[in-house]
Amino acid sequence: MTETTAVMHTDLDLLAERVEKAAALVHQLREDKLRLERENQDLSHRAQELEGRLQGQDVAGLMNEVQTLRREQRDWQGERREVAGRIETLLKKLERLEG
Repeated sequence: MTETTAVMHTDLDLLAERVEKAAALVHQLREDKLRLERENQDLSHRAQELEGRLQGQDVAGLMNEVQTLRREQRDWQGERREVAGRIETLLKKLERLEG
């Protein structure tokens, strides 16, 4: 085998290796593309479902309701603290009466 033939074999081997790597990369990219297309379809379907659930609902009305509920929660928490304070005062009075 001459030197030129050896160089050609080496070049062909390198080219074959690159082609194989490129083919593997193309195969992987195709699989990724299919997976991403499926995920895109799933997400589109989920978005449509959520839009369907929200249709007819007044977002501003829902926000007002949330604010009202938060206000009521704060009021209840205030009343709870007040009741706890009254109970503590009554317990102290009972302790003095028993003491």
